[in-house]
Amino acid sequence: MTTRSPLAPATFPDLPEIAGVTRRVARARYKDWDRCDLTFIELAPGTAVAGVFTRNVCCSSEVELGREQVKGGAARALIVNAGNSNAFTGYRGREAVEAIMAQVADHLGCDASEVFVSSTGVIGVPLPKDKARAGVAAALTAKPCSWEAAAETIGTTDTFAKGSTASAIVGDRTVHVAGIVKGSGMIAPDMATMLGYIFTDAAVAPALLQAMLSEATGGTFNSITVDSDTSTSDTVLLFATGQAGNALLATRDDPGADALYAAIRGVALDLAHQVVRDGEGASKFIEVQVTGAVSDDSARRVALSIANSPLVKTAIAGEDANWGRVVMAVGKAGEPADRDRLAIRFGDHWVAKDGLPVDGYDEAPVAAHLKGQDVRIGADLGLGDGRATVWTCDLTHGYISINADYRS
Repeated sequence: MTTRSPLAPATFPDLPEIAGVTRRVARARYKDWDRCDLTFIELAPGTAVAGVFTRNVCCSSEVELGREQVKGGAARALIVNAGNSNAFTGYRGREAVEAIMAQVADHLGCDASEVFVSSTGVIGVPLPKDKARAGVAAALTAKPCSWEAAAETIGTTDTFAKGSTASAIVGDRTVHVAGIVKGSGMIAPDMATMLGYIFTDAAVAPALLQAMLSEATGGTFNSITVDSDTSTSDTVLLFATGQAGNALLATRDDPGADALYAAIRGVALDLAHQVVRDGEGASKFIEVQVTGAVSDDSARRVALSIANSPLVKTAIAGEDANWGRVVMAVGKAGEPADRDRLAIRFGDHWVAKDGLPVDGYDEAPVAAHLKGQDVRIGADLGLGDGRATVWTCDLTHGYISINADYRS
């Protein structure tokens, strides 16, 4: 990994062991690097799975297969490759994924449909079958590893390993949730973002697990953006091993279901924020909150227009209180807005209201807010009750440097 992001947490969190989850890593050498690049996670028999996937129409075979696999609701293993996305690789790419699935299934004695595969990295290069075969073989017999090692292994341009945990009371049992994620660039919300994997030892029916993940994704993974680009490989999977011994949760009305959902959503939100904090070249973590829109969906589109604006993002990078760029981004969103009702703030300081600069506007406290690493932008449209919050980062020279040299 490259120089650690200035927005990174001080340390990797202390994630608990999740009963029924065993992690291993190995080197498949998909790129010319001296590091592990293949993560293998074995799951206990009876593990339920849910997933959300990119809507990018040029998606990888891993995504196409995963969409079908989650319909079965069962999982025994997860393989994540880093360095080669295996996207836009035609039948060769699909054959490579199916070979990995078959190899792992043969080792575990399970159906190939219970083996989930994700790949991330360069687009347009078929996953080398010989390297895949050797890497998987090494992973199957490797010693179990830490959560941090598994998280480091799935990264590409990430500068730090990302993990999060929470717990909940379900019936008379304490259940645990732990998750890891990779993502730094090519990040934009569209069904799912980056590669994210969340695990719980709770017993949950697949249909409820899917409903929980789909709901949690909307305000977390699907509410972040680094550069407005939706990856061909975006995947978020949620696994429930059922090892905690709680009574099976089948509906949201079951005791403890809401507590478990809150824990899953909390982990998802923390992981999503960490992705933004590791945005390529980022020096500022930005929260964009839109209120007063005609609907929540409209507010979200306006918020994303602000969050994805290169002019807004570069102004924040330069610590420039140029609120006119926020006005521009609201106006270009294509959503209902009224210039003479619009209000803009940075932090807690309103800079414009009713289509005009506020009386006695003092830029000093706004400038002080922009010097911090966490920046908040607010826009109130004055039209209704719709609201939304999204998170992004600033745009610096570092983003250009990273992506100009990505393949090398």
